[in-house]
Amino acid sequence: MEIKPTVLHYINGEFVEGTKKQQFDNICPFSNEPINKVSEGHKEDIDLAVAAAREAFDNGPWKKMKLAERLKYIYKIADLIDEHIDEIAHLESKDTGLPISQTKKMTSRASQNFRFYAEMVNTKLYGEAYQVDDEFINYTVHSPVGVAGLITPWNAPFMLETWKVAPSLATGNTVILKPAEWSPLSANKLAEIIDEAGLPKGVFNIVHGFGETAGASLVAHPNVNMISFTGETTTGAEIIKNGADTMKRFSMELGGKSPIIVFDDADFERALDACIWGIFSFNGERCTANSRLFIHEDIKDEFVARLKERVDNIRVGAPDDETTQVGPLIHKVHQENVLNYINIAKEEGAEVYSGKVPDEFSNGNYIAPTLLLNVTNDMTVAQEEIFGPVMAVISFKTEEEVIRMANDIKYGLAGYVWTKDFTRGHRVANAIESGMIWVNSQNVRDLRTPFGGSKYSGIGREGGHYGFEFYTEIKVIHLAVGDHHIPQFGK
Repeated sequence: MEIKPTVLHYINGEFVEGTKKQQFDNICPFSNEPINKVSEGHKEDIDLAVAAAREAFDNGPWKKMKLAERLKYIYKIADLIDEHIDEIAHLESKDTGLPISQTKKMTSRASQNFRFYAEMVNTKLYGEAYQVDDEFINYTVHSPVGVAGLITPWNAPFMLETWKVAPSLATGNTVILKPAEWSPLSANKLAEIIDEAGLPKGVFNIVHGFGETAGASLVAHPNVNMISFTGETTTGAEIIKNGADTMKRFSMELGGKSPIIVFDDADFERALDACIWGIFSFNGERCTANSRLFIHEDIKDEFVARLKERVDNIRVGAPDDETTQVGPLIHKVHQENVLNYINIAKEEGAEVYSGKVPDEFSNGNYIAPTLLLNVTNDMTVAQEEIFGPVMAVISFKTEEEVIRMANDIKYGLAGYVWTKDFTRGHRVANAIESGMIWVNSQNVRDLRTPFGGSKYSGIGREGGHYGFEFYTEIKVIHLAVGDHHIPQFGK
């Protein structure tokens, strides 16, 4: 696995340094030593990338290209990702601290994103026709919007980058990707793959850097038509404000504090497995994590005892170890933030129960899998997104009570319900205020379905044909086929 000494921007088909020649360190979560340097993008670099993307959209071949020809590029990108998938998984693990066993599965989904959207554009991107007697046929057509600014997070970088890049390119838009500054390696590999695929110059661009500079400049740029952002809710709100003056369209996949509700009749062992996986996989750094466990009081003691047993046995280790289940958090700043929430939990009266981090990993940003017990739903740690391997445990008595508590929060991204009573499962799933609910399942994705949240968890939906509403402009054409009545003013 080759890691270049400096990660460069990719603008107008070339890997280039930043205009100010500034760089920042990319830090390894496991050792807190620098991995390499990253070119720091500023407004001037965003201006160059936007100019390239704008020219490629307005005057290049991409938008006007026959669909079959454009999709050949999309399929080629997918094939090249498959050729490099092992390398990408290792880059992702080193960059983020995610266990290699999990990055292998995560990055393998990236090529599927490209193939899926190629197929969706080919089969599901169609208009509708409406006949009005013998006078009109009104029909809709889809066209690409223009220049897409894609701002992606650090928790599943490569998969989430391709999740946005694939539909944007497949529908004929041009792209500027601003990856998270804490995870630049796999984004750089994506640029290399797309360069090898031979896309026309300017169709795909990457500018690395910080949200306050590169990201803000991308959001405010008048020649960027849309912003798709995945990340923290406060940042998402700021992005909407900063882009409002240029009348951009926004797709926002934001934070979550998702409930998992386990009723007393649930399949105990499967619910336990799902609960553990849903909060401690990906080091707890996932927007759909079941970070609030609502457990029925009749099975609470036994369930908590088994949770403690499992937490004690979760393998905390090095990211490149195939047996590791929880690795280090991505950055020292984030580790300190999560530790602060654990201290708040203690101050609020919760009992903190955690596993152990082996002494040899003291240089890394580790936090052992942690349970917050005796929590009430009004506590800070039950209301705010921690985004780490920390789960608040809350007991309930009745269905009505747990629905009220599950909804008593500003977020509404995901939710999980465990019960053998399917009538209740449907009823509770319907009552929970969130964009996605899984009943008797962990978070298993179906690319055909919409992904997104309600309330403070986001705006819009990605996935399936639902993303076409964001990535395409829908135009209706009214065609008169008869001599309908036209008022004759002034005749």
